[in-house]
Amino acid sequence: MSVVIGTAGHIDHGKTTLVRALTGVDTDRLPDEKRRGITIDIGFAQMRSGERNISFIDVPGHERFVRNMLAGVSGIDAVMLVVAADDGVMPQTREHFEICRLLGVEDGVIVITKASLAENALIDLVREDVGELVKDSFLENACIFVTDAPTGRGIDDLREHLLMLSRDRSKSLRKAYRLPIDRVFSQKGFGTIVTGTLAAGEIRAGDEGEIYPLDRTARVRGLQNHDRTIEKAVAGMRVAVNLAGIERRDLSRGDVVGEVGAFQAANVFDAAVEACREAKALKDRQRVRVHIGTKELMARVSLFGSQKEIADGRQGLARFRLEGKTLIFAGERFIIR
Repeated sequence: MSVVIGTAGHIDHGKTTLVRALTGVDTDRLPDEKRRGITIDIGFAQMRSGERNISFIDVPGHERFVRNMLAGVSGIDAVMLVVAADDGVMPQTREHFEICRLLGVEDGVIVITKASLAENALIDLVREDVGELVKDSFLENACIFVTDAPTGRGIDDLREHLLMLSRDRSKSLRKAYRLPIDRVFSQKGFGTIVTGTLAAGEIRAGDEGEIYPLDRTARVRGLQNHDRTIEKAVAGMRVAVNLAGIERRDLSRGDVVGEVGAFQAANVFDAAVEACREAKALKDRQRVRVHIGTKELMARVSLFGSQKEIADGRQGLARFRLEGKTLIFAGERFIIR
């Protein structure tokens, strides 16, 4: 059983430190991240116990890197909403929570970190503050763990709880395979490698794949799951795919590796839209950023009927004309900014 968990929360609330305490892996891999002491791009780690496999996607908490955060949480099964005991709920706590809610994340936990920096009375206040934030949401009845990475407080209990999470993938396993790409790089002796969370189907070494929306094909030379070579990956797994027949420079985050001929990219779609509370109104003919899967595209909005705007907290119907093509599926959640 494989489950993908994403972090969420404000900058400097200890998301990366928490993942390291759980897995022993420092997800900050970029030199600039280590120099500046902040997470800039999404990072990855794994926790295994028997047949249970937890993949973590650690996301940046700074508002300037929200596009990277969106690419990271697009395929998660559950979220760890992280709030520092000495700071409480902050702007990106709210923003990240709203993103997870709008993307339809259905499971998760709340983790209060840095417990050694706060008195019990303050921790209780933070617990109440978080409870108010998630009221009437998918996290309303979520377990709350109070942790402190340097001392190990609460880490074992949190790890045990996370290993009990599960996800039914029987429906997605029967579909054509597709892998939204969240990272592209090349490695000496291997060539082009892409990573992502397999959204549907099964992929095997030797399979042919189509790169959407590029109208290009490539062959799967090999597969890895967290540095472990595998012959087959199934829906819900984090996977690195070694591709033959295409160069690293031809690919980018947001492209999709999928079954040849199974899909058709599009640049226009209609959708139901919800404007977050306290957000600016979405106006007819407005130009926006659309995040679908790991893809980010600019688009022009056309509201249906006589609507001139969708105010905060309200819903409406809209048509989006993308400035480029991507794969879009009925019922798929997306974010507009």
